[in-house]
Amino acid sequence: QVQLVESGGGLVQVGGSLRLSCAASGRSFSRYAMGWFRQAPGKEREFAAAISRSGFNTHYADSVKGRFTISRDNAKNTGFLQMNSLKPEDAAVYYCAAVFTVETGTVPFTRWQYDNWGQGTQVTVSS
Repeated sequence: QVQLVESGGGLVQVGGSLRLSCAASGRSFSRYAMGWFRQAPGKEREFAAAISRSGFNTHYADSVKGRFTISRDNAKNTGFLQMNSLKPEDAAVYYCAAVFTVETGTVPFTRWQYDNWGQGTQVTVSS
């Protein structure tokens, strides 16, 4: 298991940018694929972006493609989500998640595939 702690959320204007971080501790982070999910009030938790354990493969939800970039630094046990051109509909609690994968290129993108979750960080987008 890994323990995950998100940071970097906050209030931003429409069109602005934020960079979320996910600090991992416990077992070797480099053995885990990582994903970012988000949940707005009254809505289900939805997928935003994911990255393979190697960092070479990524996958994005259509709603964030071209605006968000997921990355990781395995040497620092940290994952990132760079969010640009933020829209009001991006406002949500953002959760970092991780799952052990055998294949280095695997990119899980459903929430049921992940078994390690952070506590979330709030992103608010003002118009």
